[in-house]
Amino acid sequence: MVGYIVAIVVVAFLFDFVNGFHDSANSIATVVGTRVLSPFAAVLWAATFNFIALFTVGTAVANTVYKGMVDLRAVDANVIFAGLLGAIVWNLITWFYGLPSSSSHALIGGYSGAAVAKAGTGAILWGDKWVRTIEFIILSPLIGALFGFTLMVATYWLFRRVRPAKVDRVFRVAQLASSALFSLSHGANDAQKTMGIIVGLLVTSKAMLAGQTGLLSHLYLEDEDKIPYWIEIGAYTMISLGTLFGGWRIVHTMGSRITRLRPVGGFCAETGGAVSILIATSLGIPVSTTHTISGSIVGVGMANRISAVRWGVAGRIVWAWVLTIPAAASIAAASFFILRSLVPL
Repeated sequence: MVGYIVAIVVVAFLFDFVNGFHDSANSIATVVGTRVLSPFAAVLWAATFNFIALFTVGTAVANTVYKGMVDLRAVDANVIFAGLLGAIVWNLITWFYGLPSSSSHALIGGYSGAAVAKAGTGAILWGDKWVRTIEFIILSPLIGALFGFTLMVATYWLFRRVRPAKVDRVFRVAQLASSALFSLSHGANDAQKTMGIIVGLLVTSKAMLAGQTGLLSHLYLEDEDKIPYWIEIGAYTMISLGTLFGGWRIVHTMGSRITRLRPVGGFCAETGGAVSILIATSLGIPVSTTHTISGSIVGVGMANRISAVRWGVAGRIVWAWVLTIPAAASIAAASFFILRSLVPL
């Protein structure tokens, strides 16, 4: 049975890889769409700063996912495994159709759906953490749009007497910094969600893991409130590797189909999105980087003119957001019933 726990840890890191693969567009779409970097250079740049986030943020988001969303008494290895499967399957479906849905909400939906399948709705901790997470499904794109719009208007005013060609040259350089900041914020928030899932698995399997030797001894958590360093390094490494492989279908949607961007617009969108995510991360709120950067791009487009935003594409994206939690939850619930019949615990 310990082998089953190890396999689930591997699947959790696989989810982190898929998260980076699926959400790489969030970090690189604008910098590719404005042609500041080639796609290959952009994924290297983004992956580097995804990993650097390991050394710059705490673990508040991981703690929220670990013990703030689902009652741990309703959690076992099958619940964790089913939740991961629900998130991975939904991510792959939305990746195939080029829809920038939220890996974060897919994981939360999958985890919750599997717990409900096992123990009913009482397994959900309907408290502050859920309230803030649901609020930020709506607020994160709005905050991103507000920051993107405000930065764009302010930039237009500050550079109103400067020739457009010179503005482009300035912001081609500045966008390297804004892209790095957004990639760092992406790694900071998203990698922590997988960390929380793994800690939840090891805590609920603690009795089973007691007395293990060698490498397996690292699976036993003596301090349940401290996330082991190997989990942090593994999570940030896998999300960075996933980013390296990219998600070009979604890059196309995010970088050019919502609105056309110039370097100045890319800078404002990335900076606005990054600031929004870092604020949420400091508060321990597992937000969607996809929602936030989409909102920022819309805000930048609106600063030019309302018609610059392709509202039909934006509408498809919103529908993907609305469906993510219930869809991932449904897939996870079905997966739990299958796993329970195959692996009784």
